[in-house]
Amino acid sequence: VQLQASGGGSVQAGDSLRLSCTASGGTFGTRAQGWFRQAPGKEREFVAAMSKDGGTASYVNSVKGRFVISRDNAKTTVALQMNSLTPEDTAVYYCVGRVRAVTYWSRIYKAAADYDYWGQGTQVTVSS
Repeated sequence: VQLQASGGGSVQAGDSLRLSCTASGGTFGTRAQGWFRQAPGKEREFVAAMSKDGGTASYVNSVKGRFVISRDNAKTTVALQMNSLTPEDTAVYYCVGRVRAVTYWSRIYKAAADYDYWGQGTQVTVSS
């Protein structure tokens, strides 16, 4: 499985961006999906994740209420809608997918090691 992230760009504080992640072959084929980000000079950070059944989502505190992760019913695309962007959101964003079995369908995975596939990253730059 190869993941392709897109939708990044340079915006002003307060603007919105929508990141998309598609899988080669047309379907994700993964049991859970998520997004991580890495800002310059900082460690990689969990941003958002969705459970296998799609009924549960989780976010890092700093983006709660502003970001929304979603997945289409055909599981061909995972998106991250980012609203009210701030300069602190500036980072390279990576979509991730897990193919290993999940403990239960509503479980959320937040560790980088929980995921098996990573997209190439898309740059998001927010200026004040």
